[in-house]
Amino acid sequence: MTRLHLAAAITTATFALLLVLHLVSTFGLPRLDFLQLRGYRSIVDSYEYQRPITPPSKGVNAANRQTQYLLGVGKADITGPIVEINMMGYADPKQVGSGLRQRLYSRAFIVGDTEDPKDRFIYLVLDTQSGDTAIRYGVLEALAKLGDDYLVYTQKNVAITGTHSHSGPGAWLNYLLPQITSKGFDMQSYQAIVDGAVLSIRRAHETLRPGYLSIGSTDIQDANINRSPYAYLANPVWERAKYKDDVDKTLTLLRFTDAQQGKDIGILTWFPVHGTSMLGNNTLISGDNKGVAASLFEDAARSRDDVDGSFVAGFSQANVGDTSPNVLGAYCEDGSGAMCRFNDSTCAGRNEPCHGRGPMFREKDQGASSCYHIGRRQFAGAKGLYDTMDTVGTPIKTRAVKSLHSFQDLSSFFFVHPNGSTVHTCPAALGYSFAAGTTDGPGAFDFKQNDPGKPKANPLWAVVSGALRKPSEEQKQCHSPKPILLDVGEIDKPYPWTPNIVDVQLFRVGQLIIIVSPGEATTMAGRRWKEAIHKNAKALDIADGEEPVVVLGGPANSYTHYIATEEEYAIQRYEGASTLYGAHTLNAHINLTTSYLPYLATDATISPPPTGPSPPNNVNVSLSFITGVAFDRTPFFKSFGDVLSDVNPTTTSYYSPGQTVSVTFVGANPRNDLRLEDTYAAVEQQQLSNGIWKRVRDDADWSLIFNWKRTNSVLGTSEVRITWEIEDGVERGRYRIRYYGASKAAVSGNISPFEGVSGDFRIV
Repeated sequence: MTRLHLAAAITTATFALLLVLHLVSTFGLPRLDFLQLRGYRSIVDSYEYQRPITPPSKGVNAANRQTQYLLGVGKADITGPIVEINMMGYADPKQVGSGLRQRLYSRAFIVGDTEDPKDRFIYLVLDTQSGDTAIRYGVLEALAKLGDDYLVYTQKNVAITGTHSHSGPGAWLNYLLPQITSKGFDMQSYQAIVDGAVLSIRRAHETLRPGYLSIGSTDIQDANINRSPYAYLANPVWERAKYKDDVDKTLTLLRFTDAQQGKDIGILTWFPVHGTSMLGNNTLISGDNKGVAASLFEDAARSRDDVDGSFVAGFSQANVGDTSPNVLGAYCEDGSGAMCRFNDSTCAGRNEPCHGRGPMFREKDQGASSCYHIGRRQFAGAKGLYDTMDTVGTPIKTRAVKSLHSFQDLSSFFFVHPNGSTVHTCPAALGYSFAAGTTDGPGAFDFKQNDPGKPKANPLWAVVSGALRKPSEEQKQCHSPKPILLDVGEIDKPYPWTPNIVDVQLFRVGQLIIIVSPGEATTMAGRRWKEAIHKNAKALDIADGEEPVVVLGGPANSYTHYIATEEEYAIQRYEGASTLYGAHTLNAHINLTTSYLPYLATDATISPPPTGPSPPNNVNVSLSFITGVAFDRTPFFKSFGDVLSDVNPTTTSYYSPGQTVSVTFVGANPRNDLRLEDTYAAVEQQQLSNGIWKRVRDDADWSLIFNWKRTNSVLGTSEVRITWEIEDGVERGRYRIRYYGASKAAVSGNISPFEGVSGDFRIV
């Protein structure tokens, strides 16, 4: 659809946008007011709840490292606009970026066959809410322009997964529904992700080398809980009895080792926990708990002699759908102190007061301390396992590296159900309980979870729903018992609101099979899916005599919301209401992936899966009501970078670990220059030997916080506050803080870089 053809559609879309904006804006977290603490700096390294799982008679040593693969890892910055852009995850239009807590990254992992280099795959882990159709199109188009060496990377073998962080900038997704709260599409936000993802792939590709893979698992008991246990209990008793917990506690780690140098070059892990440690009132960009875990692991790896200097640690999601990092449970923030009602997560009949509590929930830091704790627990579990991999790890064997990909239209996919009947999926739709949110981010008004059949919400919402698109009786019956609130799969004006065409993708290296899921599979949905792949892979001897190891990663490639079991779907809590294609969504995915599984066999002679219908690429037709930067100006008699509020000078005061140091500068809009692969803020230490100032902290460090504030919209003035939360163990000495900015001229629009520097201060 061209922009000329959009003209007539925009009028209709504007009405729809206003209605849905009011609706969707209700299910972000309300502003909370917790008590201020900063406990994350005092966490003690403890492996009490992280126990490596030792398989019998296994271990990785020189004798059983039998198979070499072509391996490469790479990392690059994807931090988009950190201010004035709605954040992606909580769907709250009031949650607009105001600064940076930690830069976002793309981490690329390439695995290839040394004898047939065309057989390879790329697994990307982005610090984003999910993978996305537009992002994937952009990455593949950019790779194709890099030359013949990159033509091997196609739809078939490139997986783009997100860590499911809810604290990154939005406005980059392909479909209209997630664009509504961000006021449309922002090219700067989109391009930062695409360019960084491609750069991470280039860095991985340019360092490809022969190497070994080994895999291991460990249990982490204290980093996730189930936020919808009532729905989980709807699954059969016999099935639940197979598992100790109502969420998966297992972290699986794949280690990449350079065959020539014997040094490790990276790890890729899978563990399910929502990226909702940073709360809905947070406005600082970060990678949430998985960003913390990856950063901690990479920092720890740099100090080891047996690790390559470009070591990359990827912390990918797994069957994340009903998991939560708020491990203390959900409580009523209404003064009662009671736990939320079990079946629908309400407090005295109201949805809004029910909030999940992270380990440091009393701290007034928008969830930062809890986020650090949950990230560190994942890091501790992964590190404990990594340190014992030579003993407990299992080498990946057999030469085969395989991948498959197909597009499938799930608006009406007919297949044989496990019970023998013929069933089909439905055009995408969201139920009333979708608007109720979760204990990680409760909704508002009278929406509630666990609302199947005839909805109990105000009839006004049926009017709003019908004004957008009134579902047909056939659509209602197809989605039953889900009461349809938003019939998004049947709205394509001004362009599609949500995907009906989804990615079906599997990777295999040796005995490891990776399910690349486009949606958030719940705990039991993921277990069923993995079990089905394992059972069929074993029956077909896909792993060449080895025991298959199956992991699930996502949300990837596109975002198709949730994948619940049929039993959970019937309960219609948030996860079931957000299962787009009806009750048979999970079984459709299982049917498709198990049907295509034979193509992953080492010597497969069957034809590859059908390409399928291509989803639309809406980048060039997406609406945008996001205003750009007009200009920047300074207050009278000031210059950009001037210090407005300085640190305590070295002559009068000193700082100690555990304290914070802040400085405020005359600033400019950070959207003028994203400073990719660089930094807005830095801490510098003066070297005793020569007096030279050396950078020791930057935007990648969790402890260094960059805040931007518009002080006058008419005059175009703004301020920047940089805060360093001084960690334990910081070296004594003389320090200062530096600010890197860029201003935009009012008439010419020219961008001019500048710097500001604080006074010196001492840490004792």
